Amino acid sequence: MAENIFTTTSGDTSTAQQYLETFRRSEHLEPEKALIAAILEDAVHEYCKYSRARGLKDKERFREVEKWIMHRGNDWIFSFDNVCELLGLDPDYVRRGVRETKSEHAEHRGEMRRRAA
Repeated sequence: MAENIFTTTSGDTSTAQQYLETFRRSEHLEPEKALIAAILEDAVHEYCKYSRARGLKDKERFREVEKWIMHRGNDWIFSFDNVCELLGLDPDYVRRGVRETKSEHAEHRGEMRRRAA
């Protein structure tokens, strides 16, 4: 579970190590921390999955998760910034990794289209 989020970062091993150390501090995660990690992992997964959506429902799902991830502030206990900070992650770094992944997917799709033409 903990390692899936790093498919969105650009191979920065220091941040990956920092993230994994958060979970290795004790053998058993507190249930609350596990829930928070699951929230973040699900959001990143949905962002990547629906970033290239074509249907209206799927585009709406993407807009919702994008709004949550890109919103700056800690005005809500489960805001993106708070979730990242509770897990010992830099919210801006995670945002950057998510955006870069989206850009890489778009570039890859464009390359595939050019090859098919």
